[in-house]
Amino acid sequence: MHTILVRRKWEPYLWLLPSLLMMLIFIVFPIFIVFKLAFSEISKAGIVGSFIGLENMRAAVTDKAFGTVMLNTLVWVVSVVGISTVLGFAVAMMMNSKFHGRKIARSIVVFPWATSLVIQASIWNYIIKFEYGNLNNVLLNLGIIKDAVNWRMSYQIEFMWECGVGIFVTVPFVAFCVLAGLMSIDHSHYEAATVDGAGAWKKLTHVTLPLVRPALMVSTVLNIIYVFNSFPIIYTITKGAPANKTDTMVTYLYMLAFYDQEKGPATALSVIGFALLCVVAGVYMMISMRKVEL
Repeated sequence: MHTILVRRKWEPYLWLLPSLLMMLIFIVFPIFIVFKLAFSEISKAGIVGSFIGLENMRAAVTDKAFGTVMLNTLVWVVSVVGISTVLGFAVAMMMNSKFHGRKIARSIVVFPWATSLVIQASIWNYIIKFEYGNLNNVLLNLGIIKDAVNWRMSYQIEFMWECGVGIFVTVPFVAFCVLAGLMSIDHSHYEAATVDGAGAWKKLTHVTLPLVRPALMVSTVLNIIYVFNSFPIIYTITKGAPANKTDTMVTYLYMLAFYDQEKGPATALSVIGFALLCVVAGVYMMISMRKVEL
């Protein structure tokens, strides 16, 4: 009997062992290697040298483009995650209502998210071309404009276009995360709210939002990670030009590592980004969990 009890005690850990080993090999070990490289001297050929402390961090932070890149990253993450969350919630509410062709609508909505980001960015890059872009052609044919408009006249406008593309491809992910939460809500909650005399706004704020908050929390945390690490959109449209003015941290460290051959500072930037993501995601989850408890 004692042997059976011991076996049952350890059996769950044996089932978890393969997953734990996979996480150790493909997640924990690479993170350890990146941290080690961030504090080591790395030659242009990629040869790892001796320990140099915070020298790579200093070189990365004191670079003249660092401030611009960090500001761009902040604007990129806040605008894409914030706007896509609001729009995704609205789309989820619409898709949760009953109407003809709902299944087709859901398939159409998921398409931008299911398509490769490189393809999406390339299509939008072609649409906003000045010389032969589809946007100018459509507006000219409809008589809305008389002359072709340069939709990329400044790097600020180009960065706004990149944020717009990021929002466009992120909305479906938020919408389906929220939709899953909406579909799990028992209709009796709304019936009880109706009996109590609650209107549409009261139902939204006192029934829908509290019950769908766990799904929103998951989608927001994942969105912060995905958007922060998003590379294809910005690299495909501008490659960070001109002079890193449209770079975010991910595209900047890529250019730093593989174009400028500054692998040490690039690795240090990746560690800084990892730390920022951990802090932001942790703070957001703590705030959200506190609200749920209240």
